Amino acid sequence: MMKHMSPPLADLNLPKGVHRFRRLPDEQLGALWDSIILEESLKAQLLSQAMLNFTLRGKVDRSVIPLHGVILLVGPAGTGKTSLARGLAHRTAKAFKGGAFRLLEVDPHSLTSSAMGKTQKAVSELFSQSIAESAASGPTIVLLDEVETLAADRSKMSLEANPVDIHRATDAVLVQLDALAESHPNLLFVATSNFPQAVDSAFTSRCDLVMQIPLPDREACALILKDCLTGLGKTFAAIGKLPASAQFERCAAECVGLDGRAIRKMVANALASSPQTAMNPEQVTIEDLLAGALAAKANRNHGGKGK
Repeated sequence: MMKHMSPPLADLNLPKGVHRFRRLPDEQLGALWDSIILEESLKAQLLSQAMLNFTLRGKVDRSVIPLHGVILLVGPAGTGKTSLARGLAHRTAKAFKGGAFRLLEVDPHSLTSSAMGKTQKAVSELFSQSIAESAASGPTIVLLDEVETLAADRSKMSLEANPVDIHRATDAVLVQLDALAESHPNLLFVATSNFPQAVDSAFTSRCDLVMQIPLPDREACALILKDCLTGLGKTFAAIGKLPASAQFERCAAECVGLDGRAIRKMVANALASSPQTAMNPEQVTIEDLLAGALAAKANRNHGGKGK
């Protein structure tokens, strides 16, 4: 599905901290947006907020509406926050004809260092130079995955693991967000976090929108499961018929409590339920899927108790 990606990173001479660069719009990212099963009103709100960033901020003084150009997506792992953010970048760019948007994806872990002051310096250079230069060249959307890595809650830090440097790195993020908000209204950050309680409150206060991406409800589970089976049905026709089974709704109900990624992996586990189905996936049954859903939930519950 994702065969024609952006050129290799080495070919782009990407600056430190930038994991990937893409020109927008990018229809592959549009497919990600469509693949995330989420209440349409939430998707509409998310897209509208991103569009407003590029229509309002350059025209209205920040003393009137203090927009920072930051959206934060929070929720359990596997709910599709990163895919949604990438898809949002595509949909936003597509809404502005001829806007020549670009997407920068930041790898926060490449910026951290055990050496005193190194993380703060790397963060400051990324924001004040690389991101600022991109925004100066045209409308830019920046994906900050696992933002708690760069904007850790300073009030919860222990005295271990060099807390002074972590404080300084978070300070640097906040200072740079303020500076970029003033100088580059055509810049939007979309941040994600599985642990919103670990994100510094000063960062959250700068977010124009904080959106909770929930685990799928029963209806969403059915849509995700059906989408997965229908996709497999393009290669293995018999699998595409499973959503019509009388047991399908029960199977979908047993998926409640799993995230979207876990549901799709559960299907893969069902295909591997025996050597026979592994060799010939068309032999998988709705009973195999039901057993897979029950096992996935049992494993998820057991894992949760162990934490």
